[in-house]
Amino acid sequence: MDLGIEGKYALVTGAGRGLGRSIAVNLAREGAKVAAVSRTKSDLDDLLKNMDMSRKSHYVIACDLTEQGMPQKIVEELKQKFTIPDILVNNLGGDLYIKDPFCPISDWQRIFRLNLEVTIELNNLLIPYMREQKWGRIVNVSSIASLENQGAVPYCTVKAALTAYSRSMGRLLAPDGIVMTSILPGAVFTEKGYWDIASRERPEHVEKYLNERMAIKRFGAPDEIGTVVAFLCSRHASFFVGSTILVDGGQGRCFQNEQ
Repeated sequence: MDLGIEGKYALVTGAGRGLGRSIAVNLAREGAKVAAVSRTKSDLDDLLKNMDMSRKSHYVIACDLTEQGMPQKIVEELKQKFTIPDILVNNLGGDLYIKDPFCPISDWQRIFRLNLEVTIELNNLLIPYMREQKWGRIVNVSSIASLENQGAVPYCTVKAALTAYSRSMGRLLAPDGIVMTSILPGAVFTEKGYWDIASRERPEHVEKYLNERMAIKRFGAPDEIGTVVAFLCSRHASFFVGSTILVDGGQGRCFQNEQ
């Protein structure tokens, strides 16, 4: 299927590894020119090797987007050295290993900054340009944790806010030809990620989790998320206004009848 984004410009945050890397590669395969942001330059250099550099000009920025003012700086840099993107994938996120539900407010603020505030800042900076051209795609990477308790309380709470934000803003932006969606991945195995480490250090925990929590009896693969995101960025996604897409291998229990 031709996704119709050949020559479009895309910005992907958290693109150095895992889901963000897969999203960037899948967009590049569809002919988009990708600006990728990550904290680690070596990860970005490796990412470039996996995108088709012979036909398209991609761009990478190594920085910490959670630093105050950094989203504005990134947009200014893109204006000068790349272009303002037609597509934005807000993949930046994580629980920062903050597990205590009674953690200090400062920890809540860090979780909020990483998972929601940076996303809103980038959206507010780029939506005016999308409105001018009457076309845009914004995908916010949320989590199954936004629907139910699938992790630490601060993380679940802020991801729920991201999902609600995406639904509400999606309706607001629709008349301008901008489609905002959110995708809710379940447990995905990524190199050097949580499940990679757990598989080596706590294999019995991993086996139990797969058998009891994953209907598909395995973890997801990054490309099983990256390809879905690429579709949501396509011309075919025009009817997905504010949609929330659950891609979790049957991990979630929100529609499950407990016996």
